[in-house]
Amino acid sequence: MLKKINVEHLRVGMHLEQFCGSWMDHPFWRNCFVITDPEDLVRIRESSIREVWIDAAKGLDVETAQVVAEAEADVVHEELRAASRQPAQQEKTSMAEEAKRAARICAKAKEAVVSMFQEARMGKAIDAEQALPLVEEISSSVSRNPGALISLARLKTADDYTYMHSVAVCALMIALARQLGLDEQQTREAGLAGLLHDLGKALIPYEILNKPGKLTDAEFEVVKTHPAEGHRLLLEGSGVGPVTLDVCLHHHEKVDGSGYPEGLRAEQISLFAKMGAVCDVYDAITSNRPYKNGWDPAESLKRMAEWAKGHFDEAVFQAFVKSLGIYPVGSFVALSSGRLGVVLEQSEKSLLKPVIKVFFSTRSQAYIKPEIIDLSRTGCPEKISGREDPAKWGIKDVDRFWAGDLARI
Repeated sequence: MLKKINVEHLRVGMHLEQFCGSWMDHPFWRNCFVITDPEDLVRIRESSIREVWIDAAKGLDVETAQVVAEAEADVVHEELRAASRQPAQQEKTSMAEEAKRAARICAKAKEAVVSMFQEARMGKAIDAEQALPLVEEISSSVSRNPGALISLARLKTADDYTYMHSVAVCALMIALARQLGLDEQQTREAGLAGLLHDLGKALIPYEILNKPGKLTDAEFEVVKTHPAEGHRLLLEGSGVGPVTLDVCLHHHEKVDGSGYPEGLRAEQISLFAKMGAVCDVYDAITSNRPYKNGWDPAESLKRMAEWAKGHFDEAVFQAFVKSLGIYPVGSFVALSSGRLGVVLEQSEKSLLKPVIKVFFSTRSQAYIKPEIIDLSRTGCPEKISGREDPAKWGIKDVDRFWAGDLARI
């Protein structure tokens, strides 16, 4: 029997079955667990959550007078499952509007992934289903405006790379799944697989994972164990499906057979694992790492295109480019007028005509008053002439020219 109670009546030893509210409203990455730490009670009561469901059959009960409602467990669980199967229609939003929500989701998602990795390190079994609310929040944001969360998730520091990489790959997998025309269930599975694909890195020593220099051959062999270790952790847990297991184990396989851990070739690699390979590499090379700074997004796509024949499934890679744009948000480009700027947002009209913020003139070799230009606007005389290297013009920290201005687009 499940019982809905006010959070003031929670106590250590109760089995918390479900929070009554959004995943964003409570401070945990999961919804279902036994309360063992008094600090968790404090965190719940300080959140905006006011009521929860407990399962008296799995933990301590509550006084009858304190019960708000009762229900058979299978009835409540079926309602929750039905809600997850029927995602609400998401209206498209502007980059500025969605960026504010995406920033909150990224911050909460990072906390969730950190907690998940910590539990894995302590030997606690992972219940993959508990991560679905997080995946749903990311999926909803990508539906409203894919550029916002994907771009903000790329702005990770070297120190939080491992955790935010999982969030970024989740979002990239969802956007790619939609571009490929997968249904909502498959899209959800792709997102969950992206979120959990690097779980095995929880067992890689910190000194190797965050080493600022080049790894030795021996250290790289240790890193290469993370797909199999993550696969094992997921098998030891619960709620994990075949897609997540497959992507976790095979996201480092390459179509020419040179990948690891099994050296699979193109026809042996699943669609989802091929998707995971593309999304994983893109976020890795565009992010700042302990040993190198990330590459420009457009430059990254160019280099990935050069690797595509051996590394990636070409159809999947082409769909990936369409999902991001040829010049993804954050790309540094030159316009036909000789002005330089950074991509702020994609256009639904053309992959070659995004919204640009220009702020530098190659003719005067000086900064100019920033101007936002929609290249897809009818009659716009400008067009992108190509990618540019900001270092060539003495421009540092290009990201600040777009990330800090999203709310003012």
